[in-house]
Amino acid sequence: MSDLQRLLGYREPIFNAPMAGAAGGALAAAVSQTGGVGMIGVSGSPKKEWIEEQAGYVASLDSPWGVGFMAWSLETDLSPLESFLEFSPSLVSLSFGDVSRGAALAHEAGVLTAMQVGNAAELDRAMEDDIDIIIARGGEGGGHGRNESGTLPLLQLATAQQLKPVVAAGGVGTAHGVAAVLAAGAQAAWVGTRFLSATESLGHENFKAAVRQAGMDDTTYTRAFDIAQQLPWPAEFGGRALRNQFSDSHEDLSSWEASGALRDQMVQARADAQPDMAPVYAGQAVQFVQTAQTAGEVMAELSGFRQILNDTARRFA
Repeated sequence: MSDLQRLLGYREPIFNAPMAGAAGGALAAAVSQTGGVGMIGVSGSPKKEWIEEQAGYVASLDSPWGVGFMAWSLETDLSPLESFLEFSPSLVSLSFGDVSRGAALAHEAGVLTAMQVGNAAELDRAMEDDIDIIIARGGEGGGHGRNESGTLPLLQLATAQQLKPVVAAGGVGTAHGVAAVLAAGAQAAWVGTRFLSATESLGHENFKAAVRQAGMDDTTYTRAFDIAQQLPWPAEFGGRALRNQFSDSHEDLSSWEASGALRDQMVQARADAQPDMAPVYAGQAVQFVQTAQTAGEVMAELSGFRQILNDTARRFA
């Protein structure tokens, strides 16, 4: 049993990534009930009613669950975190900005904290006392984050510190991927894209279908969608998403500025679930999302890592 498993009490070393807009309470509950750690992803300004609805899926579970926040959105308003803490999550994940205020509040409530890191400087920050768990996320991962390191080099750096448990994120989409990061020293795998198309995901069916039809070569790392929507994401955190007509036509960010009309058009595209214009955030592991599945079915597939590790150990014994 790893240190992290002792801390959280899960059976399977698999977390679903807290993908805002996809990972709600139903997905988190399904992952937790099948032995992993279900995570709820929180947008920039969630309504109290939404928080209560999503927390209602997980609050009564005996298994661990957590919630993930964009740190920059908490810098001026801690109320979403305060609201979720009322439901006693096992873990609070904080990423993308100054995590200090959020981490202090979570620790005050007796809740473990995790921080996503994408380079060596962020790893140094995560070694401070207010962070308990390190999430080493490579640029292969979907959604927002840095694009400065691959998962494997970053994981090797993060595990070398041997002081805090490390969870590997970015490009993990199969049982072989889970086995690989565990063999490399991670104590668990942080999996996002494989759950995007799950029955319990909040995503619209148009977006789920786009994910199932995409392959490894169909993603791009870009800030175009954030600029178009005039979202206050820090410039160092772009996002990996499925390529579409909009991203292909806005690859040169220096040549355009978002207008109010474009913002309205993008917001409407998201509301209408138009994958040819709206962002569909997904990582390179999208290659392994080919059919509609429940979260439990995805978990069952990923849990095959044990047999792979056993077979590998016998091969090299």
